[in-house]
Amino acid sequence: MKSRMSSTKAAGGEAGVTNLMEYISVSSILIILLVVVMFMVNAVFMEGPANTLRYHAFTDIGNGISVRIVDIYVIAPDTGTINSTFDIPDEVAGKAYYVEVEGQSDAQKIVVESGDIRSRIDISGIGATKAVTGKTTSGGWNIIQYNSAGFG
Repeated sequence: MKSRMSSTKAAGGEAGVTNLMEYISVSSILIILLVVVMFMVNAVFMEGPANTLRYHAFTDIGNGISVRIVDIYVIAPDTGTINSTFDIPDEVAGKAYYVEVEGQSDAQKIVVESGDIRSRIDISGIGATKAVTGKTTSGGWNIIQYNSAGFG
């Protein structure tokens, strides 16, 4: 009888260690998966939609500036200067950005960008006849200025 009891106790001890190792293994795998999911949630559910919002907001801002430039050109005097002050949002989705006019002649574009998100908008209708230059940041008031003598 003694030998049967000792073998039963040994088998019970091995089962306990096996259950503990199984619990530790499963728990470790689940914790690793939880960490991976936490990093992916930020990229998929937060950064992706924020970048899409930035791109569309940059397109709207660029279109608004393009319209203002064309409006100034339409009402510009033959001689003299005209100024237009306007405001654009200080931040889009919590980040600052900047606006710049690039290109020459009819290929002029307004570029609105922040980091790797960039939107390019054509300056409609005046690129071939008038050169537009300049850049600005998102903070504060902005000015579009036309001078018939040009800027030099």
